[in-house]
Amino acid sequence: MNFLLNYGLFLIKFITIIMVISTVILVFISGNLKKKNLGKLQITNLSEDYDQIKKDLQLAKIPLQEKKTWLKNDKKEKKKKLKTEKLLMKKGEVKSTKPTLYVIDFKGSIDAKEVDSLRREVSAILSVNQANDEILIRLESCGGVVNGYGLAASQIKRMRDRGLHITVAVDKVAASGGYMMACVANHIVAAPFSIVGSIGVIAQIPNFNRLLKNNNIDVEMHTAGKYKRTLTLLGENTEEGREKFKEELNQTHLLFKNFVHKMRPNVNIDSISTGEYWYGDNALQLGLIDELGTSDDFIIKYMNKFNIISISYIKKRGKIFDYLADSTNKILYSYLLDLWINFKKKS
Repeated sequence: MNFLLNYGLFLIKFITIIMVISTVILVFISGNLKKKNLGKLQITNLSEDYDQIKKDLQLAKIPLQEKKTWLKNDKKEKKKKLKTEKLLMKKGEVKSTKPTLYVIDFKGSIDAKEVDSLRREVSAILSVNQANDEILIRLESCGGVVNGYGLAASQIKRMRDRGLHITVAVDKVAASGGYMMACVANHIVAAPFSIVGSIGVIAQIPNFNRLLKNNNIDVEMHTAGKYKRTLTLLGENTEEGREKFKEELNQTHLLFKNFVHKMRPNVNIDSISTGEYWYGDNALQLGLIDELGTSDDFIIKYMNKFNIISISYIKKRGKIFDYLADSTNKILYSYLLDLWINFKKKS
């Protein structure tokens, strides 16, 4: 028993030292790279990409002896089209252009660090958008920190407040904070087996106080303000602190519920805010989404109506530490997503 206790204490000390060292290193690195870690907007014309794919497939289906003729005719058509456009410009006749469908990809992590890129993408769109332009957000997230996802939802609301019609497409998962973002949209499209909902709040914390007491280790914590700290990792938790912690969780949940109900007033908010999640088919029946489908189907459906442009803010990678941190975060996110889905299935 003493061995286990000593080993546990050693483990706590070891983890604490590693965390302190890691924090110092990360602060030092981020301070050095802060000015260098600039990014840029990457613009991709998806309409042109899809047209090129379509032409490549058409060409692949044509017999070899007919390919030369097909390419020749295609070249003639391009020249003819360009010539017509030039003549119209000379006459002062401007050909009416199609509105733009801006496509944003948001794959959120637990700490919602992607909000910074989203903010820049939204600001870029709002600086150039015109009448009848629309937004498609391909969203994937199982949620995370409340303040981070609250800010992400606010970024989407900036576009809605400016009168832009927003569609959110959920191909895999938009749960908890992810759904907080999705519900801001005018229209939500979700794949039949995508995961939607989980309108609830969760918080948990381990407590080592009894272990420390058994080894005659005291922990002192001083606060100014009765509820500055309700539950602690090392100190002794009180029933009053637990009740206050639960009260704060309930307040956060109430804010979440009210926000969803404001964005989607037709849903029965009490029946969908239990923390449960639903697959696309059931989510449609409950009013959590508006349509079953995938983001690819949506884009192909509106190709003739819109000029489709993907916009993403790409951060420049710093040194090897940035690459390792980013890779570790992606692996951890995938692992936690699988763990969350499996836990939900069992609970």
